[in-house]
Amino acid sequence: MPLADILRPTTLSDFIGQSHLVGTTGTIKLMLDKQSLTSMIFWGPPASGKTTLAHIIANELDCDFYNLSAVMDGKDDLKNILAKAQDSSDLLKKTISILFIDEIHRWNKAQQDALLPYVEKGTIILIGATTENPSFSVNSALLSRCRVFVFQSHTISDITVGLQRAIKTIGIKVNSDLLNYIANLCDGDLRFALTTLEICHSLGPITKNSIEQVAQKSLRYDTNGDEHYNLISAVHKSMRASDPTASVYWIMRMLQAGEDPLYLARRMLRFASEDIGNSNPNALLLANQIYDTVKNLGMPECETALVQIAQYLANSLKDNSAYAASIQAKTDIQKYGTLPVPLHLRNASTKLLKELEYGKGYIYDHDVKNDKSKQQCMPDKLKNQDYFTKE
Repeated sequence: MPLADILRPTTLSDFIGQSHLVGTTGTIKLMLDKQSLTSMIFWGPPASGKTTLAHIIANELDCDFYNLSAVMDGKDDLKNILAKAQDSSDLLKKTISILFIDEIHRWNKAQQDALLPYVEKGTIILIGATTENPSFSVNSALLSRCRVFVFQSHTISDITVGLQRAIKTIGIKVNSDLLNYIANLCDGDLRFALTTLEICHSLGPITKNSIEQVAQKSLRYDTNGDEHYNLISAVHKSMRASDPTASVYWIMRMLQAGEDPLYLARRMLRFASEDIGNSNPNALLLANQIYDTVKNLGMPECETALVQIAQYLANSLKDNSAYAASIQAKTDIQKYGTLPVPLHLRNASTKLLKELEYGKGYIYDHDVKNDKSKQQCMPDKLKNQDYFTKE
């Protein structure tokens, strides 16, 4: 068995991390103390203890425990388990049936809907584990019947505790500085830390160099997952806050994790029009030029160009009036529908249209000496609307 599985805690007292959930005043700890469970969704990064805690809950309450993987198992497997749980319920068995579904976000709507009546009646206590935001990946009907618990990445001290247990189990001595070095390399992933220690030990003396060779750790990232959207949000908001240092940091985080540089270049184009607009029209021109540069150069040569445009956009004057105007215009369109074009703005291209007074009263603005036309260009219901003048 891998070292991470050998060391997997079986009691709450041995569980590492997530003190906000299982500490003295943690909600899950209080639920276990009162032996009162509800269906739950565990949401957090890989190797944060979601599966382990589900097993511990079943052990603590002496429950029937059923385990499904949304990657490997489907609706037929679910039906078999639900039938067993239903039989236990019909026999008035006092033991609670817990159904743990790992990667529950990978199940489609029909598969998730199959759980609803059994969760509703309490035939099973559902514990679903996901690394994706359950607001988007779990059906709202199922989500409303569950309590969402957020798991955090393990801290350096959490991982150090796990590593210290590991060297006692293996029966070796490792310098505390080296354990701390592993803990810092693993990006909050306890399983990765234990596996790194195990491989290093199997290859010979554990040194800083051997740890680096074994670790080869990449940053936790998913180009379609929550971390992707969290980071690009940080890029935008840092530039909006005129903070070039933070903007560059978040951009480099994305690039180092494998993000497509063209995606970042497109977001710079969007930012130039949405947040800078006509306060500095050159921003959009430069962002477009950088997009072409990134497309022509590719990685890693284009990194500097992206840093250049991020610094420029962050330091530029900001004006979101064009973006705000588009939002207000959409609101008016949704509210009033297809309002008719005023007759004087219509083109009288035929005799019939002239007879219908198309174009009647139109003022050719080049003939008007005033700087601003008095001509009404909006529909009657919106004739006093102004998207750009701020009160």
